[in-house]
Amino acid sequence: MRRAAVLLLVTGLILAGCDEGRRADPAPVPIAWQQAALSADDAIMLRDVTECGGDWFVTGALRDKAGGTRPAAWTSADARTWRPITFAPKTFYGGQNVVYSVACTSDRIAALGAKTGGAHALPRTSSWRQSPDRVLHEVTAPFELFGGPQAINVARLDAGPGGFLIAGNRMSGAAVWTSPDGAKFTIHERAPALASDASGETWAFDSVFSPIGWVVVGGVVPKGRVDRDVLGWLSADGRTWSQLPAAEEYEGYDELQRVTVLNGVPVAVGVWGPAFAAWRLDGGAWRQTGTFGAVRPGGVSSVRSAVAVGDRLIVITGDEKGYTGWVSDDRGGSWRTAAIPAVPAGPDHAVALTAGSDGRLVLVTDDGANGRVYVAETGS
Repeated sequence: MRRAAVLLLVTGLILAGCDEGRRADPAPVPIAWQQAALSADDAIMLRDVTECGGDWFVTGALRDKAGGTRPAAWTSADARTWRPITFAPKTFYGGQNVVYSVACTSDRIAALGAKTGGAHALPRTSSWRQSPDRVLHEVTAPFELFGGPQAINVARLDAGPGGFLIAGNRMSGAAVWTSPDGAKFTIHERAPALASDASGETWAFDSVFSPIGWVVVGGVVPKGRVDRDVLGWLSADGRTWSQLPAAEEYEGYDELQRVTVLNGVPVAVGVWGPAFAAWRLDGGAWRQTGTFGAVRPGGVSSVRSAVAVGDRLIVITGDEKGYTGWVSDDRGGSWRTAAIPAVPAGPDHAVALTAGSDGRLVLVTDDGANGRVYVAETGS
């Protein structure tokens, strides 16, 4: 009875908050997106975007008429005129990679790509490093660095002043991979506080470098439970971790799926029962700041991107119907929908958003037929 009463109260508060938000400001936030042209002989697949040293990079693949893929990326000085980047694969699967995550440090990019294959049809993951000639070279690595019997997923790549960090998961729970320069990654699995232990099973979704160090976000399924709780982790070096729990326990399903830094403070966005929610890291714990939207029971609702632009937080969520943009101007307390190009849902569809050092927004979309790039100036 207590659990049911709490869930009813929480649901009522969410609905009341959403109704209040609609009464206060029902109009979607306009964003003046302008499409930029990419050209290729084959179909363009786009998965991620980043800024690096004043230049922009979008990554993905090219798909031929037979369905075969090869890694692809483009770069631009203004996010409007793009030129292709050369790839130098070294392995069979590397030559077929779809490059799904890219990050920058010290004016150099590194990237992650994967291609499903082999006897068990598992993703064969490769990392890529940009050389001084700006070619992206595949980094050869032992199979079990990213794959093998302990593999679960290699999620997302991020960068900080000390190098690169990948967040992902192994059979032992949440794990990370670190590299000072993208030339070689070291896996940190079964790390105390980060990996699963007797208290619960951990899962990592995303990471960011912040003024207090590396922050990884995800969740934990406590022992004896079936629903996940919010959990994050903090590290100065990517090797030794401490936990960042939720400030208040919620008796439903909740997890952190994306993280960014807003005015020097890590802010995470994820699922909180029947809604999406934002959390702000405060005093070593995640404090929820507000809820928005709706998570459909039994669906595939998730947060796809979260970026900070000045005092504004911009989020893109997705479900089985498509993608929705959201904006908060008060650190995640209240939310409005935001205009983004329409992209239908689908297994090979994608949306990713980033903000540049000048506040410019660059959005990549993929509707399963072709990838597109859109740019918007700050405040548009």
